[in-house]
Amino acid sequence: MDRTRKENRPGLPAHSAKIPAHVGDGPKRVPVSQLPQSRVPGGAAQAQRVLCPSNLAQRVPVPSQAPKTAASNQKLSHNQRMQQPQPTCVVQSSSRPQAPNNNEKPHHVPVSANQPEKEGTSKPKNQETKKRQWSLDDFEIGRPLGKGKFGNVYLAREKQSKFILALKVLFKSQLEEAGVEHQLRREVEIQSHLRHPNILRLYGYFHDATRVYLILEYAPRGEVYKELQKLTKFDEQRTANYITELADALSYCHSKRVIHRDIKPENLLLGSNGELKMADFGWSVHAPSSRRTTLCGTLDYLPPEMIEGRTHDEKVDIWSLGVLCYEFLVGKPPFEAETYQETYRCISKVEFRYPPFLSEGAKDLISKLLKHNPYHRLPLKDVLEHPWIRENSTKSPASRVSEAAGSQKSEANNKT
Repeated sequence: MDRTRKENRPGLPAHSAKIPAHVGDGPKRVPVSQLPQSRVPGGAAQAQRVLCPSNLAQRVPVPSQAPKTAASNQKLSHNQRMQQPQPTCVVQSSSRPQAPNNNEKPHHVPVSANQPEKEGTSKPKNQETKKRQWSLDDFEIGRPLGKGKFGNVYLAREKQSKFILALKVLFKSQLEEAGVEHQLRREVEIQSHLRHPNILRLYGYFHDATRVYLILEYAPRGEVYKELQKLTKFDEQRTANYITELADALSYCHSKRVIHRDIKPENLLLGSNGELKMADFGWSVHAPSSRRTTLCGTLDYLPPEMIEGRTHDEKVDIWSLGVLCYEFLVGKPPFEAETYQETYRCISKVEFRYPPFLSEGAKDLISKLLKHNPYHRLPLKDVLEHPWIRENSTKSPASRVSEAAGSQKSEANNKT
């Protein structure tokens, strides 16, 4: 498909920390409210893949009370290109860090292991323990990686450590106009506390008078969706590897009471070794109470309990894992249809067909994930032990590797 995507060629030009105000027109998701409403059951503005001018399918998100903020790095949408609001301010850094604005208190952000805190010999001891305050002057800005609804993503390098990362630049005026400040805070709070090899790291954030900056892990190989479009579909081994990594990452999230709620190929990135990185926590929620009612995500991946207006919990992610497994193997989602009504009907009745080339093992896994009753869906720990996964996956879940390492360390301590 002809979808404009970000590039992921290595290399970083040594620029000064200058953020252009605009990086050309970039594609973005289009709210369904801009599409014909007669197709939506009950008159509600929902979403599905629609036809763009080139007659190619694209996904459109289900709108909620507040639009989704983009927080995954290097993420671009697909077919439609829409004019973005152009900021009028350009941030230009000097060779020396500038004094902070007295009217604005900078945020303290966590420092990663790759970004050591700068030491000052004249600082009192209690000040040395404070967390690092980042500013734009700490980074060299490289080429643009992508463009989202509220800003742009750039390849960047931290000057002191030479650490390569992705810098997401969001414009405050656009966030305020859309009324999504609270969503951004929640997204940052959740993603910054997650530590898993298959979850994209959010190292920290800072802001100035006009922008918010997210310091993100750089995923050199880009989106899984881009790979899927290039290859049309994945073979069983590659699919099983991705499902293993994603199931393990979701299991970790659920153990922290975090529900992602928007699992799909566009929100999955690839690291330097081809490992999967779960990203874009814009619809995620920390839900200790377990039950939620917000309708969110993308129509093709919505579970029956969401479209039927019932409460939902972390099992919505298990449904999405089944949809994802099907799309990886077949090349399209199982409930894709011509109209909104038909997609809704197929999801509600769990009505879809398997192509003849799909193996019995794959069919068995998908059928156990796509259950109308959330409590009948295969638990994530059982997904990792499913015969088809064990037969085809060459990846070991990160949790299993950690347990093995811990066991070996314990044995070594006992021997000594």
